[in-house]
Amino acid sequence: MSDESDFPTQTLKNILEAFNRHDLEAIMDFFADDAVLYMPKGSTPRGQVYSGKVAVREGLASRFKSIPDVHYSEDEHWVCGNRGVSQWTLTGTTSENIKLKVRGCDLWIFQEGKIIQKNSFWKIVQ
Repeated sequence: MSDESDFPTQTLKNILEAFNRHDLEAIMDFFADDAVLYMPKGSTPRGQVYSGKVAVREGLASRFKSIPDVHYSEDEHWVCGNRGVSQWTLTGTTSENIKLKVRGCDLWIFQEGKIIQKNSFWKIVQ
């Protein structure tokens, strides 16, 4: 029997690679049908919320549309039980031609080998 904590850590690395390829289909394969996505920005303190796989796909597609060259680097990942953390540097240029370079993290919750929650946070650069 393999150590369960090794699978999600590699999964987090695989997800980041799919994000860097802008491969929405590959990304969505990691998510459960009832997954929830909390974006780093939005009109509430929790950010924009997308519930369900179709909505999560829409939320992630909006990221690629608003930052067409988005890229994640300087990443670290760790897992404890059914929760994980990915820490990274996001770079890219927004559709309004604003250059971004921010540190951020994703807080993950897993269930039965799928992501049921992704909660993203970015440092605010002024």
